[in-house]
Amino acid sequence: MSTSPPRPVSVVALLADVPSTGLLGEHQAHRFPLRGGELGERSAEFVDFARHHISQGHRVIALYPKWHAERAQRAVAFARGSLQSDQIGQVSLDISPLALSLIADQVAYLAPYVPPGVAAALATELTGNVLAGAWLKRVNNLSTIPITFKQHVGSYVPKTTFLAFSAPVNRVGRVKKRNPARNIVGRPMEPVQILVARPEGAGIDEFNNQFTPALRPVSLNALPEQPLGATYWGMRKYVEFVAFSGHPEALSNTVRTVRPTPCAWCRELGTAIICPFCGAARQLQAGRPPARKADVPPPPARTTGEHIRPAWVEQPKSEAAPFPLHPGPALPQRRRPSGQQQPRQPGGEQHQHPAGDQQAEQTEQKSKAAPFPLHPGPALPPKRRQAQSGPQQPPSGPHPSMAVSGPNGQPSGPPSGTEPSSEQAETARSPHQQPPPGAAPD
Repeated sequence: MSTSPPRPVSVVALLADVPSTGLLGEHQAHRFPLRGGELGERSAEFVDFARHHISQGHRVIALYPKWHAERAQRAVAFARGSLQSDQIGQVSLDISPLALSLIADQVAYLAPYVPPGVAAALATELTGNVLAGAWLKRVNNLSTIPITFKQHVGSYVPKTTFLAFSAPVNRVGRVKKRNPARNIVGRPMEPVQILVARPEGAGIDEFNNQFTPALRPVSLNALPEQPLGATYWGMRKYVEFVAFSGHPEALSNTVRTVRPTPCAWCRELGTAIICPFCGAARQLQAGRPPARKADVPPPPARTTGEHIRPAWVEQPKSEAAPFPLHPGPALPQRRRPSGQQQPRQPGGEQHQHPAGDQQAEQTEQKSKAAPFPLHPGPALPPKRRQAQSGPQQPPSGPHPSMAVSGPNGQPSGPPSGTEPSSEQAETARSPHQQPPPGAAPD
């Protein structure tokens, strides 16, 4: 046996001149047209109704149209102040009068089976399950649903028809080529039923021939005109309709979709940002909590991000490591011959070339083999590199100071300004090619 206190029961009141559709029989919301000049006069009936149910431990949910809310809001505030109670909640709905009448009766039918906060949330959820609107000839005076300038000008064109929807979304569209199927924004669950309300003198043949076949309803019921219909649609001749699902589980499925959270002030369950009972701001959840532990996905096996990489993405290629992965003995470097060491020539003794020609040949070979220096470092000028390559040898040929003087004190060599002969130059450049003493000349 449960020891928890009994759950409070809620009752639904509709604060507008919106008659019932009679679709749900005795399960209807209590209507209060709020007629009268003074605030106390037009709110007296609603205050008595609220006092009676609050004394019995019930909650009162007041529904009213958002586009006709001034009198309803003042009546709720007057009742709360008179009774000194926050057990009266208020919910505004931005839908047409015929759809408001149907949804108010549906909330009254579900109110005894759900908490008061959930019943208030169902009023908003049920608007997404119906298709409510009107078949209009003009929209130039329509102020409850946004229209474009093109649609406003099109209202003055003869033989023009518009489809205006208030639920599940607010939208106005022009019917083209007598085909309204492209204008329909949603379709309730099968089987579909339609309620139609129109004023006297408004034709319904065009509506039945074009719109009704697009929805394929199983039933169509005609109702009297709603008193606030002309105020909402902005004209006297219109065909108002609301399409809903006649499935036995249509209402219960809507209840299952509601995920309420408790109010931080009054602890009442609900889904609205502002609590309909105390007016406190509600902290909404970021997402739906899991129903079972099995719904929680396991953590990923790896945290590198590779497990979520798509299969078509090319895997990155690993680059070669600049250093060996495992330490080991360094390989011996190849020694290069220095400026003083030259490779031995085969079949003969080693001869030394002059330092100038030898350095020029080495520099030319290095410039052809490696365009960049083998070891990183600042480049040195050519003269300094030549000076550092090894000990320099004196240039070939006799030094001017060592020349033998002639008979008149003149040097015995060729006169200045004259070039030596080719034989002398060749002998000076390569002395090792001269024949040995005692050999016969060529």
